[in-house]
Amino acid sequence: MYRQQDHTRPTPRTRRAVLGAGIAAAGSALLAACSGGDAGRAGGVGKEAPGPGAGGYVPGDGKKVPPTWTPSPEGKLRHRTFTATPATVEIGGGRTVRTSVYNGELPGEEVRIAAGDMLELTLANHLPEPTTVHWHGIALRNDMDGVPDVTQPPIRAGGEFTYRFRTPHPGTYWFHPHLGLQVDRGMYAPLIVDDPNEPLEYDAEWIVLLDDWLDGVDGSTSEDVFDQLRKGKPAMGHGSAHRGHDGGDRPVRPKPSGGVAAGYGPPGAHGPEQHDASPSPRPTRRPNRLMTGAHSPLLGGHAGDVAYPHYLINGRTPDDPTQFRARPGDRIRLRLINAGAETPFRVALGGHRMTITHSDGFPVRHHRTDALLIGMGERYDVLITAKDGVFPLTALAEGKNGAAMAVLRTAGGALPGPDARPAELRRAVLPSARRLKPHESVALDRRRPDRIVRVTFTGDMKDYDWGTDHRPYTPDSVHRVEHGERVRLVVINATDMWHPVHLHGHTYALAGIDSNGARKDTATVLPHNKLVLDFDADNPGQWMLHCHNLYHSESGMMTTIAYDA
Repeated sequence: MYRQQDHTRPTPRTRRAVLGAGIAAAGSALLAACSGGDAGRAGGVGKEAPGPGAGGYVPGDGKKVPPTWTPSPEGKLRHRTFTATPATVEIGGGRTVRTSVYNGELPGEEVRIAAGDMLELTLANHLPEPTTVHWHGIALRNDMDGVPDVTQPPIRAGGEFTYRFRTPHPGTYWFHPHLGLQVDRGMYAPLIVDDPNEPLEYDAEWIVLLDDWLDGVDGSTSEDVFDQLRKGKPAMGHGSAHRGHDGGDRPVRPKPSGGVAAGYGPPGAHGPEQHDASPSPRPTRRPNRLMTGAHSPLLGGHAGDVAYPHYLINGRTPDDPTQFRARPGDRIRLRLINAGAETPFRVALGGHRMTITHSDGFPVRHHRTDALLIGMGERYDVLITAKDGVFPLTALAEGKNGAAMAVLRTAGGALPGPDARPAELRRAVLPSARRLKPHESVALDRRRPDRIVRVTFTGDMKDYDWGTDHRPYTPDSVHRVEHGERVRLVVINATDMWHPVHLHGHTYALAGIDSNGARKDTATVLPHNKLVLDFDADNPGQWMLHCHNLYHSESGMMTTIAYDA
């Protein structure tokens, strides 16, 4: 497990052999219809409804298909309690920061459950502000999705809310707040859904959470950084990062005021004055965290706008890394999760090649690579066979200066230095999941789409006016589809920057010319390109579609896809 770090070797586990198996007002009536009228009650639990795909039923065509897991006959109930609280945490090298975390830990403790079981997690909010929990990648009931004022009222300071839902699909997932800029603090944790008939064979498991970190460093907060970004950035030394996209005739409009004006959070729900949980006063001058010149050919040019002082793996800086102990020859499953707010990571394990087995929780045909690029919100599962020695697991902040690092140790020896850059980072790199093929057990059947929905991502870095179809998110930004339809979603990137596209409540197939691609819930669209995604409308509700760059979504780059039963 990812908690298994510095002292003892993980308990070996044997798995079966692999390869063969391998807005608010507009939608309130819809939300009530989907949840039995109890959605989002503070401290309450909505009425139970069957999860999508239970027993292999696909409402889109009415046919039974073989499920990718065997559901429990009744489904066990797993209860957990988490507390969101201000805390001072140590991130390595004796550095301490004041931030917000779950249960006093960074990252939060893993939640583990079997596919088909029921998770009941009560979040007690001990923050001085509202919050919610979003279950990233889970096809759950809409009223448990954790989007403030869309699927539930925010959990007030001092209140609590119980999330209760079935976990229909095995895989690697995670959870985090979905209110304001809270994702850029320390409130995140892995959610691992085990397959009762796990086809992979491995001896140990290593959960790896990647993060970009600034909260509490020299008084920095994400709210300060957002204010800096909204004031505009200087011209960059490459490309056309600040070229307009409307031919110069777009009418001038005021800059959107982030998620509050967009309906993403209630007025007063977030802001720097409410985030200060430190007993000592903040510095009057905050560090400038804006970055220029971040460039990556793999991302089509401009890579990012925020200069993070630290990059972390499992809450630790590279000069004081977490260590995973194993034996030479052990077959290890790494579950890689990018929990960062604004940073893509290029990941490689020194001295090893990786076999990619899953992307965003769903199995793919096995693909060998030296390194992979993982965008914010994405997850990859990989298998490695541990060699004899001490090896750096390096997550290079793509296009930026810096990296996170952890260590695989199977023998004695000195730790790699924090600047270790394995040669594998420069060898074969998987830049996106488009090169992956889905395992046949989860591939979408070939079917013509019943509906095509087009969404254009717009905006630029200079004005920081990110939105969809030339407007920031508002509650009436809704794309209606019908239950049972095969929907083709075409996301057009009319900007000079890449965006990770995340759809709540569903997995989609990366549509290709010859076949349906890998199953995903978060995928990258490059500048001036389009991303074609197919999904089945089999999980009614109001579902957010947004860029998983936190600062882009908070600026307004999101919309809603909605349908009822």
